[in-house]
Order: sequence, then C-alpha cells, then structure tokens
Amino acid sequence: MIKEYKTLSDVAGPIIIVDGLDGCSYGELVEIFLPDGSVRHGEVLKAEEHKALVQMFEGTENLNIHSTRIRFSGKPSEIKLSPDIIGRVFSGLGKPIDDGEEIIAQEIRTTMGDPINPYARDYPSEFIQTGISGIDGLNTLVRGQKLPIFSGAGLPHNELALQIARQAKVLKKSDQFAVVFGAMGVTFDESNEFVSSLRESGAIERSVLFINLANDPVIERLAVPKYALTTAEYLAFDLGYHVLVILTDMTNYCEALREVSAARKEIPGRRGYPGYMYTDLATIYERCGRIKNKSGSITMMPILSMPDDDKTHPIPDLTGYITEGQIFVSRSLYAKGYYPAIDVLPSLSRLKDKGIGKDKTREDHPNLMNQLFSAYAHGREVQELAVILGESALSDIDQLYIRFADEFEQRYVKQNRREDRTITETLDLGWELLQILPETEMTRVRDEFIERYYRKGGR
Repeated sequence: MIKEYKTLSDVAGPIIIVDGLDGCSYGELVEIFLPDGSVRHGEVLKAEEHKALVQMFEGTENLNIHSTRIRFSGKPSEIKLSPDIIGRVFSGLGKPIDDGEEIIAQEIRTTMGDPINPYARDYPSEFIQTGISGIDGLNTLVRGQKLPIFSGAGLPHNELALQIARQAKVLKKSDQFAVVFGAMGVTFDESNEFVSSLRESGAIERSVLFINLANDPVIERLAVPKYALTTAEYLAFDLGYHVLVILTDMTNYCEALREVSAARKEIPGRRGYPGYMYTDLATIYERCGRIKNKSGSITMMPILSMPDDDKTHPIPDLTGYITEGQIFVSRSLYAKGYYPAIDVLPSLSRLKDKGIGKDKTREDHPNLMNQLFSAYAHGREVQELAVILGESALSDIDQLYIRFADEFEQRYVKQNRREDRTITETLDLGWELLQILPETEMTRVRDEFIERYYRKGGR
C-alpha cells in the first residue's frame, strides 16, 4: 500500500529519518518529492514501529526538512527481466543507459535474492576457459566457483577483468554462456573502455553490464551486486545459461558500506568497517553456485584492490574466508612489464582439481600442473639464492631452473591483452617449457605422459 508522509525529522549524509509512520518494511522503495518538483529515490535501511531510516540514492543536497514529502511504495527494489536484457548496459540501479528501449518485462523480481538451500547445491565440477594461462593451466576456474582476484592500486585488474569478460567460454558448444559485469565506482574512461571493448569484440552480445561511476551516488554502489546477481540468477536458473559474474571493484563497495554505516552512527569494527561486513559480503558471494536438476550455473570472479597491497586488510581477509581461493596480481611482475602479472605461487583455486583432467580439459593436465608449480617454485628459490651467492656458485641444474623460471614468466605468465589461448595451447606451452629441464626432474608426471608429451616436444 502506498503511503505518503511529511514528517522528515533529520538528515545525516545519505540517510534521512522519517517519523510518525504507521508501518513500513525493510528494503521498501521510497520516493522523495522536493519543493521544486524534482523527485529522488531511496530505500528503507531500518524499520521501527513509528520510524524509518531511508538511504537516498541521489543524495540529500538541498533537502528541506519542513517541505519535503516522502512516499512509501509498499514494495522492495525490483528489476525487469527478460531474455532481451542480454547485450544491454544499465546503471547501478538497473536503468538502461545505452540509448536502447526499455525492457519489456517477462518477469519482475526483487533484487534481494533468495539464499540457495545447501542441500540443493550441486558440486562445481566443470571447466570455464578464460584464455589466460595463469588461470586456466594452474589455478583453474570451475563452474559454480567463487574465485576472487586480489590486486592493488595501479595494477591492471580492470584490464584483466575486461579480458576475461571478452574471452571466457565453456567448451561444450551446445551450452549457453553469458557474462554479467558489475562495475562499482569506476571512472568514465574505464566505463567507456568496458563498453566499447565488449562491443568491438562482439562479446556485448552475450553480456549484461551494470555500471556505477565514481561520481554517481555512493549508495548506488551497494545496489550493483544485487541487480547483477538477480540478473544472473534469472539467466542461469530460469533460462539455463552458464553465467560468469565479474564484480569490480569490491573495495569500492566496502568503502560505500563503511560510509553508510558511519552515517547511521553504527559502532565501527576493524579499521572503521561495520561489524556485519562479513555477513554482507557472504550474502553476495553465496548467491553463486549450481543447483541440482538445473542446467545453468553462476560462477563469480569478484575483483578487489587491496589497500596498501595488504592481504590482511579486512576486505581481502573476509573475502578469503568466504570464497574458494584467490588469484594474486603481482606488483613486482607488473613492474617488469609483464601482463596480466598473475603470481601463480600464492594464487590458489581450491576447486581446480574438480574441473580438470580427462573429459574436462586433458588427461595430462593434473600432472602437468603439479610439475609446473614445483619447477617454478624451485626456480624462484634458486633465483633468491643466486642473489646471495652469485650465479657462479650454482650447479648446472640450478642454472637450468633459473632459466626455466625466467622463461615461464616471459612466455607462460605474460600474454598479450588480446591473446586468447585455448586450454590445449596452454598445456602444450607448459610441456614445451619443461623441455628446459632434464627428464630426471619430471618427478610429478606419470611415465605415460612423459612418453606422450615430454619426449615429443610438448605435443
């Protein structure tokens, strides 16, 4: 039921307080009518018996306490859904911003989402190809997985996100695949690059974009994941798509969460972030997965820039508790001129073993992955030793490991920004690099794979 009041009592940052209510509900949409005739929008953050805290989407500038009217709609934030949503670009509040027509809804859903019953969840077990060797070969992405990218200020995480959005695919041709891209607090140039790059590559035809710019209301940032994931749930569990959700930058989301919490005068937790931030992030990350007897799936790659490159900061720390691994973007590799600068050693995909091997990628993939990890880790150790002792003090085999580590970074980790490697090309390149080392060092590979791939030059 629509109810209208003129009892605005206080304004604090993006928050207004409305008194004298005879009932409202959490998440309810609100319209705010200013004396000049303009209309702003908000959402109920907290509902008490006769009072409500409302967060404003367009800000509270020039708001007059005595002459502003507030209308409660009686319903939560909703999004119009139909198959036509694919290929479109929306604001953080789900409004079309690509000069296209309004979406004719086949279904209207609340953006709050429903939690997936743990009993109904199906285990992630199928490979998603990103075209990036550092992910596909060594830290494989699996359908239904939550695999964040940990980066830092000035590192190319947005370029990496865009490349994954362009290139990601499932190997079975009959499976429908889509990308839902949510950008929070990005600059106009970054937004323009996201849209133009996807259009030029044709990937826009299978993508849905939600974009919140840096100069948009901070409250809108909190809405982007809700709209993006509600869209993903519709595509995956109603239309049968395999959906990859990319959210960048979750640090901007958490900063917005802290700002709103401060405006509500809540007791701060670690480093000023609200104590419920873990729960809030979990409500986002746990909306992805697979459901038994449903053909679609939702896979998530949230991207966050760690403040001061500190992985113990609350944002990456709490994210790590909820998700199934992480991909690290290395500042030292990026300083060497390497892109995408993925440091494969601290990176981890906890579900990678479930998505690789025979009938998924290739039968030699698990053995090859272990051998490459082992060889590169030993090569890095020897490089550090050479700094102390000098290369002249190293054995011949240690010299080969140094050469392997250098070649691995230059040829395997480093890629062109438009280079889309198939999983076969990634695996073959791994075997080719192992040719640097003698056969006696192949301690993590079965004899049949040594015969089939190592002795035949990697193919």
